[in-house]
Amino acid sequence: MTDAEILVWSKIRRKQIKGMQFYRQKTIGNYIVDFYCPKGKLVVEIDGGQHYINTGRKKDLDRDYQLQLMGLSVLRFSDFDVLRNIDGVLEKILSCLDSSGYRFNKQRDD
Repeated sequence: MTDAEILVWSKIRRKQIKGMQFYRQKTIGNYIVDFYCPKGKLVVEIDGGQHYINTGRKKDLDRDYQLQLMGLSVLRFSDFDVLRNIDGVLEKILSCLDSSGYRFNKQRDD
């Protein structure tokens, strides 16, 4: 994992956000996503520099489209955003989970 991925993982693992379980390096279809929250139907991707060249952008758009066809929301953050503004990144993740329609409660997942 990159430094940015390690930082995000340290903030979302062990159900730290609304008691929601996240997995890292999760296989979904033909893809391995950085982080995945099944109950929130949310994929979180942390992008390094290779994602900002034309071929990287095209692959990401195609990948995001395929994941969205599976009913998933995809959030992308740059390494820079994560390392400079982790609180803002976490707020966006929380906002996306809040709007996913999943009802949060205090019961443990079994």
